Amino acid sequence: MRIALAQINPIVGDLQGNADKILALTQDVDVLITSELALCGYPPRDLLLDRSFIEATQQVLLELAQSLPPAITVLVGAPTFATPGRGQPLWNSAVCLQDGQVTHIFPKRLLPNYDVFDEQRYFRSGTTANVLSLQVGEEKITMGVTICEDLWNDVDFLDPLYEQNPLAELVKQPIDLLVNLSASPFTMQKQRLREKILQHHAQKYALPILYVNQVGGNDDLIFDGNSFIVNRWGQVVARAKSFQPDLLIVEFDPTQRDFPLAPIPEYRVVIEAEVWQALVLGLRDYAHKCGFSKAVLGLSGGIDSALVATIATEALGRENVLGVLLPSPYTSHQSITDAQELADNLGIKTVLIPITPLMQSYDHALAPLLQDSPPDVTEENLQSRIRGTLLMALSNKFGYLLLSTGNKSEMAVGYCTLYGDMNGGLAVIGDVPKTLVYRLCYWLNNLAPDPIIPPSILTKAPSAELKPNQTDQDSLPPYDILDDILCHFIDRHASRAEIIRQGHDPATVDRVMQLVRRAEFKRRQAPPTLKISDRAFGTGWRMPIAAKYVN
Repeated sequence: MRIALAQINPIVGDLQGNADKILALTQDVDVLITSELALCGYPPRDLLLDRSFIEATQQVLLELAQSLPPAITVLVGAPTFATPGRGQPLWNSAVCLQDGQVTHIFPKRLLPNYDVFDEQRYFRSGTTANVLSLQVGEEKITMGVTICEDLWNDVDFLDPLYEQNPLAELVKQPIDLLVNLSASPFTMQKQRLREKILQHHAQKYALPILYVNQVGGNDDLIFDGNSFIVNRWGQVVARAKSFQPDLLIVEFDPTQRDFPLAPIPEYRVVIEAEVWQALVLGLRDYAHKCGFSKAVLGLSGGIDSALVATIATEALGRENVLGVLLPSPYTSHQSITDAQELADNLGIKTVLIPITPLMQSYDHALAPLLQDSPPDVTEENLQSRIRGTLLMALSNKFGYLLLSTGNKSEMAVGYCTLYGDMNGGLAVIGDVPKTLVYRLCYWLNNLAPDPIIPPSILTKAPSAELKPNQTDQDSLPPYDILDDILCHFIDRHASRAEIIRQGHDPATVDRVMQLVRRAEFKRRQAPPTLKISDRAFGTGWRMPIAAKYVN
């Protein structure tokens, strides 16, 4: 029996386009399995509140069923109307298509409601074990059908979040294998965790498992694919490609209840390589799915804009990226030289727009009000806002996607200017700490025969260059210290006392924590950020602005 895992890159809301992608993969297989909500794309968010959207989904489901080749079974992820009862009116379902019709609907049992997930807002939980029996010629198999979170509640491996354990209920049935339709967003090293969990399940229950994951970028979320198959001994025997669509086809032997395949090597990847692929895919899909083919960004001669320009060039092509140099009286000659050298290395076009005349115009306009006030951060921020305005003008005029170049460390402590360098349609590295920015740039340079990022960018002290002899460390702790404090505070939810016990200076910890809290109003107005960590500033970050709490 030939079973295929359809690892597609859906566009949210493109029902017919997604159905066409699924249909194109149905040749020469007996069973095709898609990812979670593949028909509508994940996450559909509040589109699910629109009844006409759900009705259109049901119509496309039926049309897809009627278009399938004969004698094929397709399990497709889609929202469906739940049976009348209490709770939300929808199920997050695995829908079985056979013989030109919808034959079974299998609702998801466990609905996550943490981080970026908000499924209880839309869906009602299923209540029964999902089992599908198939007859293909002389062969008959029985599948246990699960959807994403349904496999993540085993007390032997993780702290359970739910009272139910769909897997424990399923294995009481006489099933031959388990399938899991998933839309699991990428975070660093998450694939290793997925494989360990499913290997544990396969060994515990002596059942093979097929796991199919979505691929592609949708808004702030990136899906890495990496669909895989585990045999009944807990060995990974097949794995789809990372960060690109794929079709994984395997033969299942019902007599052996397994796949006649040899184990493959353990999933291993360099973190920098994994993050690079995620950011390139995330930017490419965000741009193309939002209707952009070209991007523009400010090139300061610093490391953050250098990394974003390099990612954009890889994602969109050098002919589709414009770098804008916006020097002020405080911009060093070295920064201009570094920015132009980077652009030359990448092969992207640049334009130079000095902002000194505009700064003078602002000074003149504000002089009657500010003449008795000494220059301070107000004048510094005006420079950033002038640059942001010019970049937005180019974006508006030519239809370019403006890329914000701030990193996670800066976003965390508010070392960024609202309506200035925060301007943009996408914060490409807004979830990349400064220390990881450096690691990525060194990694990129080591891959190439000649450095892509000019070495002087990597060795000079980071600076916003908004006043004479300015460096980031005038205002912030060294980035290695800052990032470690932020990791404990933001990613691990550590208290002040716990962070100090890690060896950090109490005054520094207090200052960093205060900066994070005070910057919440800025983050609320920031562009979408590509998520690569477990705790990103995006849909999963829901901190109050008007609040007073010190832990």
